[in-house]
Amino acid sequence: MNLQEQFEDAVKRAKNLPNQSNNTLLEIYSLYKQATEGDVKGERPSMFDFKGVAKYDAWLSKKGMSKEEAMQKYIDLISKLESN
Repeated sequence: MNLQEQFEDAVKRAKNLPNQSNNTLLEIYSLYKQATEGDVKGERPSMFDFKGVAKYDAWLSKKGMSKEEAMQKYIDLISKLESN
């Protein structure tokens, strides 16, 4: 399987993971967004949108990471979570 196919497979498998901590969910989200959309776009949500701010900041932390690196880190994280 090539990287794109491995990534798509990991995305499917991620839906079956048991409950994860908020930090882990933010890491999964940010790597997915970086892999599929690149660097974060738009303005940071209002400080009263706690969930939106957390997601924005997590994605922003991946700024500059290549699509391929984000895909590989996503695949690795999902595999690690599955083995726990």
